[in-house]
Amino acid sequence: MLVCPESDYSLSKHVNQLFLTGGSGGLGRAIIDEFTRPNWKITAPDRFDLDLLKKINPTITPQPVDLLVCAAGLVRDKRISDVSDTDWDEIYAVNYQAAADCSTVFLPVMIERGGGHILFISSYSAIHPPIGQVAYATAKAALIGLTSDLARQNGPFGIRVNCILPGYMETKMTQNVAQQRKAQILADHSLGRLNTPKKVSGFIRYLHEEMTETSGQIFQLDNRPT
Repeated sequence: MLVCPESDYSLSKHVNQLFLTGGSGGLGRAIIDEFTRPNWKITAPDRFDLDLLKKINPTITPQPVDLLVCAAGLVRDKRISDVSDTDWDEIYAVNYQAAADCSTVFLPVMIERGGGHILFISSYSAIHPPIGQVAYATAKAALIGLTSDLARQNGPFGIRVNCILPGYMETKMTQNVAQQRKAQILADHSLGRLNTPKKVSGFIRYLHEEMTETSGQIFQLDNRPT
């Protein structure tokens, strides 16, 4: 688990707290790089699973979490007839349930403080699932519904909830995608180029720090048709 030392922030009047799941992935590492700044403290588990939630107690963190980014993901491409019950359980647990449970853990602290921002990383597959991603697409689509629900429930407490569909990126998660499929994805892009973790992480920081009146939104960041 990455925890930036508190001494690094001794000159800052206010230390913002980021809790990030999926920090070891390509997008997760880019988010860490983007938020490695004097006024941010980052907590990013190397491996995130549901058991970790039992160890998280926000009441003992130095400060409440300002930004919760749920970026943990798991893909196992199979046709629906080949998806076992175990596959369904694990894919749903990592892609949806962990995000929902993280929200449940940190929301009370945000409510008590009177503000906070929850950001879910969904997928283009949630709205245009390719063949063989039924379990992954279902779980990621559930995040879109969760975004709307939590934004409406918690807006009166000053809490923002948003969702990002970053689009296809060259990361560890996509390294086994067939070249033919990659070519097809690229051909679907109106600009003929793919998004990058660096660009997405930059948007995340801009959304959090500059778009402070925005909540309940789904941001589709690549240039494929919706």
